[in-house]
Amino acid sequence: AGGGFVAVRDSEPLALVPLPFLGLMSTEPAEKVVEALEETNEAAKELGCLLRAPFMQLEFVTLPTVPDLGMTDLGLVDARSFTIVNPILETK
Repeated sequence: AGGGFVAVRDSEPLALVPLPFLGLMSTEPAEKVVEALEETNEAAKELGCLLRAPFMQLEFVTLPTVPDLGMTDLGLVDARSFTIVNPILETK
């Protein structure tokens, strides 16, 4: 799809929101995107997800600037210092 949101069961897509522009935006009309997002959220609920808008929550987690920690292709990022964070906490 070139980026976007997908709900999958047993390796089969149940619903898809294509977001080909940087994985953040669509070239489709807003109404079509909203419809696809509602279908994808509903598919996530059918899979057992309890979150109201799971894909929006995931979208914000992947922004490396909001609020303190973000996920990037390089790993976990501290948004305040813009440094990569080791996700493994070592205890003594």
